[in-house]
Amino acid sequence: MRWVLYAAGAALVGLGFTGLFLDSGPIGWALWFGGVVVAHDGILVPVVLLIGLAVRRAGGAVRAVAIVAGTVTLATLPTVLALGRRADNPSILPLDYVRNLLLVLGVLALAALAPRLWRAARRKRGGRAPESDR
Repeated sequence: MRWVLYAAGAALVGLGFTGLFLDSGPIGWALWFGGVVVAHDGILVPVVLLIGLAVRRAGGAVRAVAIVAGTVTLATLPTVLALGRRADNPSILPLDYVRNLLLVLGVLALAALAPRLWRAARRKRGGRAPESDR
């Protein structure tokens, strides 16, 4: 069964390459693919590793928020950079996407800090934090 699936996958890859060479310019595609590789391996991976080192002792909530914040930023980057905005059509990308992204990142930062603020407030009032909060 495994070999049947390998053969089907190879056939689909062959179909994809055939479409690439017949319906588009392979040089343009190769440049685009090369740019993606450089952006991924030269920019994205080092940034993720540095952020991972910076928050490794910060706790699970901070790490989770860092992952979500990075994903949200990456997903909204085309709108933040206003890619596709045209002067002759103001209805394309009409909002202030930089401000909105910063608001979302601020909410995420508060979500990361909420458990620590909660524990600090309980300690300040003299109450003990439950075992699950420690």
